[in-house]
Amino acid sequence: MRFFAGPRLLIIDAVGYLPLQNEAAAALFQVITQRFLKSSTVLTTNLGIASWGKIFDDPMVATAMLDRLLHRSVVFNIDGESYRMRESPTSPRKSDSEFDVISWQRSCHEQACPP
Repeated sequence: MRFFAGPRLLIIDAVGYLPLQNEAAAALFQVITQRFLKSSTVLTTNLGIASWGKIFDDPMVATAMLDRLLHRSVVFNIDGESYRMRESPTSPRKSDSEFDVISWQRSCHEQACPP
């Protein structure tokens, strides 16, 4: 756990994407507790604060973790279309030419392509 307590900024992405079992929830709680008032932590999630009881098997753990996370924090609630969904080829807003550019950029990123 000391590994996660060390960085000045820890970013944890997609909290709640999958439910956490008791051991994983306890480990995350320990990390948050060790960092509390010492270091910055950024969490991203697609769930509202009221839904955090669903992430963890134990609502008491969720409450205690939220207590530490929300103390002296700034919460950004971003409402809108997912960035990844906007990039999706099935997105109805894109024209065919935009799909070709996105596909070319992705394929060139993975292999050497001419400028």
